[in-house]
Amino acid sequence: MGINAHFELGLGGFSLDAGFSAPGRGVTALFGRSGSGKSTLLRCIAGLERAPVGRLEVNGEVWQESGRGRFLPTHRRPIGYVFQEPGLFPHLSVQRNLEFGWKRIDRSRRRVAMDQAVELLGLGRLLGRAPGGLSGGERQRVAIARALLSSPELLLMDEPLAALDLASKAEILPYLERLHGELAIPVLYVSHAPDEVARLADHVVLLQEGRVIHQGGLNEALTRLDLPLARDPEAAAVVEVRVAEHDERYQLTYLDFPGGRFTISRRALTPGQRLRLRIHAQDVSVTLNRPGETSILNVFPARLREMAELNGSKLLLRLEVGDAILLARITRKSADHLGLRPGQPLFAQTKALALLN
Repeated sequence: MGINAHFELGLGGFSLDAGFSAPGRGVTALFGRSGSGKSTLLRCIAGLERAPVGRLEVNGEVWQESGRGRFLPTHRRPIGYVFQEPGLFPHLSVQRNLEFGWKRIDRSRRRVAMDQAVELLGLGRLLGRAPGGLSGGERQRVAIARALLSSPELLLMDEPLAALDLASKAEILPYLERLHGELAIPVLYVSHAPDEVARLADHVVLLQEGRVIHQGGLNEALTRLDLPLARDPEAAAVVEVRVAEHDERYQLTYLDFPGGRFTISRRALTPGQRLRLRIHAQDVSVTLNRPGETSILNVFPARLREMAELNGSKLLLRLEVGDAILLARITRKSADHLGLRPGQPLFAQTKALALLN
């Protein structure tokens, strides 16, 4: 069960020829620069653009197959669609906005209950208010809840945070993570922001000039040296960790992963809780021998798997640390001084860690 899509479409001077497969659960990010075809591909999936050549299958049901003349119109596709702008009805309260689609779904087909959507998006205190009195983040949370209450089999999100300021983005991201963790509805999430992809996605489809250049798991997309995300100035790897314990004496928290144990400042986390760490390539350095007297707490045995040139002075390293992959950005001079070569055992040390959730 999953999503299988392929569309070919010409729009003026732009050509889309993109196909991908995605899991039937979790968040799949459609990622690329502006103009790469992300939103056009999403509109094809929604049926808002009718591609002359196209096929779409969602969890075993064919919604579109141009070779057989099958095209399920948008209003018959069981989708929820969240745009950059919430598009709420200004004359209706939050409660009435939520009820608009929910009441039109037969009881037997309702997959999300009203109280579940309200609780997931934290809307309890907003139900009686008008959209005009809400912040941008609050309006977008209402729009997401309204989309969920249409009981979709597929949730489409087209850069839902693009119109929000940093504070509103920080407010809404934890709610999106809850959707990711608690609902079985697959999500296609369009974004050009690497930090959103790192925080939310399980699977990534990379687009460039209307073509899919890669699809696969999150960390592979982030760390493959031949892909654009690894070469971005903000390049980073994501590591799944489990909260191990707290050190009350030194006010530290320990996070376990297959390559060892990370140490971070004390956080209000529950032992056993699973989290994501984002580790920027610029914050990782390497050494041939385990450091002795050092203030850096996060040092791990590693193996250098690949090297790639970034420019005349910098190299990018792909490091294997247990089952995890890290990136390191170092100078060419440092690489020559250490005599680095693929396959070499090293020690990786990281100065900074970003807790994503």
